Amino acid sequence: MQTKDKKEISRREFLKRLGLGGVVTTAALAGCAPRKGEDRPASVAEPDPAQMTYRVTPTTGDRVSLLGYGCMRWPQVDPRDRNSPMDQEQVNRLVDYAIEHGVNYFDTAPVYGRGLSERVTGNALKRHPREKFYIATKLSNTRDFSREAAMAMYRKSFEELQVDYIDYYLLHSIGGGEGIPTVRKRFFDNGMLDFLLEERKAGRIRNLGFSYHGDIRAFDYLLSLHDEIRWDFVQIQLNYVDWKHAAEQNSRNTNAEYLYAELSKRNIPSVIMEPLLGGRLASLNHHLTERMQRLRPEESIASWAFRFAGTPPQVLTVLSGMTYMEHLQDNLRTYSPLEPCTEEELVMLEDTAKLYLRYPLIKCTNCQYCMPCPYGLDIPGIFLHYNKCINEGNVSASSGDADYRRARRAFLVGYDRSVPKLRQAARCIGCGECVEHCPQSIKIPQQLQRIDAYVEALKQETEF
Repeated sequence: MQTKDKKEISRREFLKRLGLGGVVTTAALAGCAPRKGEDRPASVAEPDPAQMTYRVTPTTGDRVSLLGYGCMRWPQVDPRDRNSPMDQEQVNRLVDYAIEHGVNYFDTAPVYGRGLSERVTGNALKRHPREKFYIATKLSNTRDFSREAAMAMYRKSFEELQVDYIDYYLLHSIGGGEGIPTVRKRFFDNGMLDFLLEERKAGRIRNLGFSYHGDIRAFDYLLSLHDEIRWDFVQIQLNYVDWKHAAEQNSRNTNAEYLYAELSKRNIPSVIMEPLLGGRLASLNHHLTERMQRLRPEESIASWAFRFAGTPPQVLTVLSGMTYMEHLQDNLRTYSPLEPCTEEELVMLEDTAKLYLRYPLIKCTNCQYCMPCPYGLDIPGIFLHYNKCINEGNVSASSGDADYRRARRAFLVGYDRSVPKLRQAARCIGCGECVEHCPQSIKIPQQLQRIDAYVEALKQETEF
């Protein structure tokens, strides 16, 4: 196997594939005038239902919306309570609005939403004609590798989704555990992959693929079987930071540039997850935000990440977990229609990625795989608050900082409001049960202990 560094495609090659060219100008990097043709901010413009961008699945000819709906984080009745039930009425409104505006790809899994996402998604979608949507779900047999458990999970997905065929079915979270040995146990040794291939022949699965997290050898191994299996699609993590810098953040991760190139050479379309890097690219620090707003003052910061993710031509759809209507509307505007990133913008985003990596953010994507914590901690909530405070300038390097008093109050007050005291980092005993489930390979107990030490220093007003 060649190294991933040797296989990376250059920026020029990336642009060539997109049909872009031209010379990068200093003025473009410094900022330019707003785009013409819009007389009001995108944040209030109504998305055009007739303008959604679509891509085609090569094997089945499906015309798939470039914006896909990620169904992991549906709205809850009480957003402050992670155990609150999902708000079916609000989910129905979001699904209705999405379909009315051209979204037709909905991605869920048996493990999403505390095991309730498939049911809630199925309830919302059954109210629409079956030909109006494509449903994607997964074989999430990450704990029990037996054929009996896998078959039960597969059949239950049909029941929960209330369908008699699944459009896009994935082997979930390839690369976790021990890598290739775990892949073999989950799908080969128990005969499940052979079964799923037969299901595809019978039409109960229309497209078969896998989602990748972790060990690159597992990704390469499954692609080496493409001539035999004929993967219809593969789901990968891709955003403007992970395009060239995923491995810098975590040695277990692989640059999206490599993943996309390997799929493209085999004509396998990519389904994109984490275009916002767990939401972190939707809210950048003030310096990075100002750079983007100079170029496109009428657009959201999140739209830059979505435009980047949708620009490569063999991206089939970009998944977004749109919990609120304003998120859905903003993303609809970005893809209705997509305006691909220019060469100048790609250069700026690469520069932004390098600057972004200078800030000590925790690389949590809020995937919830670490949950539930046996000691009741809200692990993603703790990390999200910490990252939010870094982006907003509310994490001080020293108690001697000029803005220390304001930042201290913002961090402590916001911490108590966003994470109940009994679920805060101080409760961590370092058992490590969460670590093996984290696709980002975060050393979760160490990070929790670091945050708790910082919180205690703020409370005691001692040096840190």
